Amino acid sequence: MTTPPKARPKAGPKGSPQATARGDLFDPDCPTRRLLDRIGTKWTSMAVKVLAEAEPHEVRFAELRRRMPGVSQKMLSTTLRAMTRDGLVARRVEPVVPPRVHYRLTALGLSLEGPLAAVRAWAEEHMAEIDRANERSAAAGDGFDGG
Repeated sequence: MTTPPKARPKAGPKGSPQATARGDLFDPDCPTRRLLDRIGTKWTSMAVKVLAEAEPHEVRFAELRRRMPGVSQKMLSTTLRAMTRDGLVARRVEPVVPPRVHYRLTALGLSLEGPLAAVRAWAEEHMAEIDRANERSAAAGDGFDGG
């Protein structure tokens, strides 16, 4: 007689004994889903890339914005705030007027560069194929709206 596998404990609040448990992406209450929403954005991927390229140096907010075409000041600020809260980015403010704000990846943030680089490379390699598939779908008039 075999015993059923033990259920994995759900991840708990930061600092709790459960905080080290792995999540279950298919559990609707799993925090992994929220984390993937945050790290899966184009702006997070671009910010990680720019900051990783600057490693071990810091990058000022204005320089990040210049190196991320199309990002608004508000979106970059929101992205960096979330990345800082998640422990992916360290923020340093120089107490001058106006303040100079510098960012760098933490060790945790730097560990994200490899996986995101792989996703970016896949997207760049397959974008033409995806575009062709979308064009065929539109030409066929399949009306598929993704929902």
